[in-house]
Amino acid sequence: MNAYKRLAFFMLLVAALFPASLTCAQFYAEDSRGPRPGLSIGGRAAYYHPRGADSGDLAEGAQARYHLTRRWALEGSVDLRKDKYGGTNVDVVPIQLSVMVYLMPHGYRFAPYILAGGGWYYTHVYAPTDSSEFRFGPHAGGGVEFFLNTVWSIDGSYRYLWAEDIHSQDAEHPLGRNFSDKGFMITAAVNYSF
Repeated sequence: MNAYKRLAFFMLLVAALFPASLTCAQFYAEDSRGPRPGLSIGGRAAYYHPRGADSGDLAEGAQARYHLTRRWALEGSVDLRKDKYGGTNVDVVPIQLSVMVYLMPHGYRFAPYILAGGGWYYTHVYAPTDSSEFRFGPHAGGGVEFFLNTVWSIDGSYRYLWAEDIHSQDAEHPLGRNFSDKGFMITAAVNYSF
């Protein structure tokens, strides 16, 4: 068989198998990797560093994602933070809602995304007079999710938060003082998809 006949045979073989490969791809679409419609839940660790705090702190939390399509998802998350501003201890429970847009086409294990949303921050300030309040703030950022298989994935994200200031009142500051709670948050999570 000369080279032209081999090339013609190879092209006919590819042409014959191409429709079959498309049918197989559609048949196994449910087993493909990457974002897919449905619910995923996971535990996460977060590092948050507000501008007004003495240092950043690690927090633990959970997240749930509802994938509307392969590209769009909604995320709800909750964490528990403990911050220190000067001599004032503050507990913060951020409850965040985000809209996520995945940037890569479906089928890739590595799926970067961008996100934006808002959060309600239940805040308890420990001072001579303890006080609690809910504060609000938007956030925006991005991240990447890596799909280990069709049900397990790991992800990491960076987001910047513009939360309202924390108000504290004590004997040294009878009129009160404000601490800036704007800052960045880095998360790492393990997710299970249903």
